[in-house]
Amino acid sequence: MKSFVITDENVAFYAGGIGSWIRKQVQAANREGVIFGMSGGIDCSVVARLCQLGEVDLHLVLMPYSDDMKRTQSYNHAMELIDKFGMPYHVFDIQPAVDALLSDRFASDKTMMDLSHANLRPRIRMTYLYQLAQMSNRFVCGTGNLAERTVGYFTKWGDGACDINPIAMLTKQEVYTLARFLEIPECIIQKKPSADLWEGQTDEDELGITYKQIDAFILEGTSGSTDADAKIRKRMEWSAHKFAPIPSFKN
Repeated sequence: MKSFVITDENVAFYAGGIGSWIRKQVQAANREGVIFGMSGGIDCSVVARLCQLGEVDLHLVLMPYSDDMKRTQSYNHAMELIDKFGMPYHVFDIQPAVDALLSDRFASDKTMMDLSHANLRPRIRMTYLYQLAQMSNRFVCGTGNLAERTVGYFTKWGDGACDINPIAMLTKQEVYTLARFLEIPECIIQKKPSADLWEGQTDEDELGITYKQIDAFILEGTSGSTDADAKIRKRMEWSAHKFAPIPSFKN
């Protein structure tokens, strides 16, 4: 259950608290800092600023597939944040790694094949991040919010894989509240959330429900729409395996 709600009135308190929490996690594990992917979206931008607020050494990695980040303006949005706050970063093109692994060997349905190909990208990004994290003694920091986690909107062993996640218990609205307080560039705050799984993809179009509806479901037990509630519960059922321990034979 969620035990707190971040509002405009208490956002300074929680921003400071989350920043301090990140620092304590890093120090307790004797890590040098954190590393995570920068997509130019609001979640990773907020996490980056929270790390700065907590005085945690961070390194951002932009991982485009060819020129997809530039075609969607994600690169420009990421660079606006990076330039504004002086964040260290580098760019790694995942296209060669992804293309080398693409296969249709077991495909019996084009929709499932396309989705498996789309999910390959976040899994390649995760693999690269963990390689860099181990070499530099850092934590891989997660950037998935509570709304996404509630409906399982992340790739298993992809963007769902991390060592710590400072916004895992924050609704999407709380992320926006923090974004305004942390002075995230307006272009990032205003754009439609997208996992960039394919060109033109947006989270809410793919889900068939809005983040406001998911947030309301989390906080109030209902989105206000019977149809949306049913979709949320169905997605929770479908994605339960993402949170369950790996089954193992015991006796």
